[in-house]
Amino acid sequence: MCYLCNAMRLANARPTPPDGATTTPTDGARSLSAALRQGRRGFVHTVAAGAATATLGGWPQAHAQVDVGKASSLRKLVPAGQLEAAADSQYRQMLAEARAQKALAPDNHPQLQQLRAIAQHLIPHAAPWNDRAKHWRWEVNLIASKQINAFCMPGGKIAFYTGILNDLKLSNDESAMIMGHEMAHALREHARERLAKTQATGFGLSIGARLLGLGDLGDIAANLGTKLLTLQFSREDETEADLVGLELAARAAYEPSASVSLWQKMTAASGGSGGPGLNFLSTHPSGPARIEALQANVPKVMDLYTQAKRGG
Repeated sequence: MCYLCNAMRLANARPTPPDGATTTPTDGARSLSAALRQGRRGFVHTVAAGAATATLGGWPQAHAQVDVGKASSLRKLVPAGQLEAAADSQYRQMLAEARAQKALAPDNHPQLQQLRAIAQHLIPHAAPWNDRAKHWRWEVNLIASKQINAFCMPGGKIAFYTGILNDLKLSNDESAMIMGHEMAHALREHARERLAKTQATGFGLSIGARLLGLGDLGDIAANLGTKLLTLQFSREDETEADLVGLELAARAAYEPSASVSLWQKMTAASGGSGGPGLNFLSTHPSGPARIEALQANVPKVMDLYTQAKRGG
């Protein structure tokens, strides 16, 4: 499972309350929850508007600088809207659990504000990779936990754990590379593809009939929501996410070389051996292989970065 996109670990973890927080609900906490909901609505409105007004003439996907090929047509076996709805439901549940444990960062949290600023720079460049992204209601939230993790669910639901920011001492450019990587999984619809393959091989024709609209769509949505927590991305998925994320970040004026320094930090955090967490139990590229692939692609996006820095 993706080291950064491990939604299973996110859902099962017990987030660590921020320093000084209590676990007893108060009127102040209820007021804070209301304020958080209002703040997130404001952020969703802002990024949705930005994505809707972004022009595609500047860089259609055909002019992408990194080469990741076409997205798998197999993903079409799973209805995109249904998957996005299931992801939204799971995301709401995770936020509610974090809020109950006083682990959901308030809107004025400096790290959350910075993450949302990064998202606002990245999101306008998302639509050329997936036309559905123009209509996603993007969200970014921060959860207090020692886990080194982050994810972006189908439909643009993003979350970071404080552990990945604090333990790795990430720069804004490195944080943008992580966010771009996670966004790329959603844009390339890797979860949709993984689910299609799982259902095709593991559940046979009965699931196929339901996917074609011949069964109970409510049951399918619930099934997809559960499976989002146990998906394992392939080596190819991870490579695609690295490269698409690199290009997204470069177009948003984030330093491309930060993709290399990020994975150098990841490798160091794992003990330098590409072990569990970086090697993903031999199903994902090792630390050195990942770094080499990024180093080879950094020059391809440098002109994009330079132009973005100049405001072009």
